[in-house]
Amino acid sequence: METDTIVLKGAEVSAKIKEQVTEELQKLESMPGKLAIIRVGERPDDMSYERGAKKKLESFGLEAESYAFPEEITDQEFKEAFQRINQDERITGILLLRPLPKQIREKDIEEMIDPKKDLDGISPKNIAKVFAGDETGFAPCTAEAVIQVLKAYHIPIAGKRVVIVGRSMVVGKPLSMLMLKENATVTICHTKTREIEETCRNGEILIAAAGKAKMLDKKYVGKDAVVIDVGINVDEEGKLCGDVDFKSIDGQAAMATPVPGGVGMVTTAVLAQHLVRAAREKNTEDCR
Repeated sequence: METDTIVLKGAEVSAKIKEQVTEELQKLESMPGKLAIIRVGERPDDMSYERGAKKKLESFGLEAESYAFPEEITDQEFKEAFQRINQDERITGILLLRPLPKQIREKDIEEMIDPKKDLDGISPKNIAKVFAGDETGFAPCTAEAVIQVLKAYHIPIAGKRVVIVGRSMVVGKPLSMLMLKENATVTICHTKTREIEETCRNGEILIAAAGKAKMLDKKYVGKDAVVIDVGINVDEEGKLCGDVDFKSIDGQAAMATPVPGGVGMVTTAVLAQHLVRAAREKNTEDCR
């Protein structure tokens, strides 16, 4: 008889990270500064993530400020505003919500951002460190959150067949590097992958990072696989949902993260962790 899938809730993982952040805050000799959340336009998923991030940081005793810009802002106007935020001494960390509108050259912004404030790992310097296995850089928060969820629930990674659906620099590619660092055997699927359902079913750990609402159903999931859903989408009813059809995989997957209430909660907790780390490193540098 099939048993129900175990739900891997993000709240428990987030609570553990909060304990670590609280300890780190007590060690800091000065206030950690604030996080700047930069948003262009009013995409529902961006606004949802922004609200969640601000609420999470405030619950951790940290400060976050939103900087919202209109969808039609020009490339030059945005770069000038971004540089002011980037150079503001009161700001310890920056979170840029992406993708940016087409008129803005996103690559230029990635190169502009101060790597020491780049808490979501978008700068070439931090990306290079992730790909080199150098832990002194900041990895993208969502990719790191996936690793933290698996470890918090004592799910082995080493030697496991991990299939990641999605090859973006936001999740798919950096996560594949973090998984390799944990000694997993990694396959990345994308829009050109042939026999994608069969490939996904072969994964002992399946990570959905496609950015398409409820794309992955039971046909993609191997029996007793662990499914991690990092998607944040809005369905036809206006409700948040992931890339996985959660009801469809119930009983097929051994464990799975829900949306909302899963990886997203951990992602914002990792963001808080990164902010405190950035503050600690800044204090150390200032004391030299």
